[in-house]
Amino acid sequence: MTVRQRQSMPHLSLGTALAVVVLIVALQALLLWLMGRVPICTCGYVKFWEGDVLSSGNSQHISDWYTFSHFVHGFGFYGLLRLARPRWTVAGRLIAAVCIESSWEVLENTDLVIRAYRAETISRNYYGDSIVNSVSDTISAIVGFALAASLPVWLTVACALVLEAVPAYAIHDNLTLNVIMLLHPIPWVKAWQAGAPLH
Repeated sequence: MTVRQRQSMPHLSLGTALAVVVLIVALQALLLWLMGRVPICTCGYVKFWEGDVLSSGNSQHISDWYTFSHFVHGFGFYGLLRLARPRWTVAGRLIAAVCIESSWEVLENTDLVIRAYRAETISRNYYGDSIVNSVSDTISAIVGFALAASLPVWLTVACALVLEAVPAYAIHDNLTLNVIMLLHPIPWVKAWQAGAPLH
């Protein structure tokens, strides 16, 4: 198989890709269950939106402030895969994007990452996602990917900036800050996220 042939794969129909995506997300849910994640919030009910980032319901319901970040994940995956694999169909890129997102969702719910979140980010009360929240996060990334595939680049970038700006203003956190604080915590950012004013 030549390099050109490898770069042009996979050539899949959208229907086949969606079936594979469903299987990947189901596997994600199964792995989370085997890891001991609760299916739904231990409060016993499911809400569409949890707006209190410091509550025990954060990352337990269908959506919350971090849902914004997962839409941006989808934007980013589409852009990066389009650049890295220009010969792939959108269906092939979608499968790759969902593999990445689902893998992150499983990794994010390991003890190592949960401890890092609690130590270095605003998520001090984070004990992992419920399965319904994690699956919803993956679906949000899929929606973001689909939007990026259909919108002009300038509009996708504008949407990403808004989706980063709104939670930054509302809860002092977003995807960019989350990544920074996980990889290289910055004391003044940590203080600002805890409520200290910026100088």
